[in-house]
Amino acid sequence: MNRLRSRLRRRQLVALATGALLTAGIALAAPASAATTATAASTQTPLVVNARWGGHCTYDRLVIDIEGYVPGVTVTPVSQLFYDGSGKPVPLAGKHFLEIRLNPAAGHDDAGQNVYRGPRLQKIYLSKLKGIALTGDYEGYVTFGAAFDTKPYYSTTVLHSPERLVVDISHPNVC
Repeated sequence: MNRLRSRLRRRQLVALATGALLTAGIALAAPASAATTATAASTQTPLVVNARWGGHCTYDRLVIDIEGYVPGVTVTPVSQLFYDGSGKPVPLAGKHFLEIRLNPAAGHDDAGQNVYRGPRLQKIYLSKLKGIALTGDYEGYVTFGAAFDTKPYYSTTVLHSPERLVVDISHPNVC
């Protein structure tokens, strides 16, 4: 009886060990590039590459162009604009301001080279939009400031192919 139990136990251990080795072998046989390529593509930090604007009959439009996907965005009315990191005031004329923050995002590549080719500080002469500034590219955040003479009423939209964030600022019909 002891001998039978011993044989059964040995067979169970061999079966468990064989199963474990087969499982490990299958996992090792899968190409590493297949798993890492899919993960890397979906976790690549979006790159902010440009900012542009235009005036229309009933709204001014600010567009932020992005390579990758459009990250999370917050648009906040603020009383003054400051550069991220230094805390220095942004020299944009206006009485009202919007802070636009994208996260996760970068204006530079992994080698630290600038990929953002838009304006850093620009006075603008539209009905509502009076200026734009890149105020930060720091620790996964890219931040812009927009200046206005009057309180801005705005909406945001994400557009695809190519990826971009759109901020529309409404104004009375001027056409």
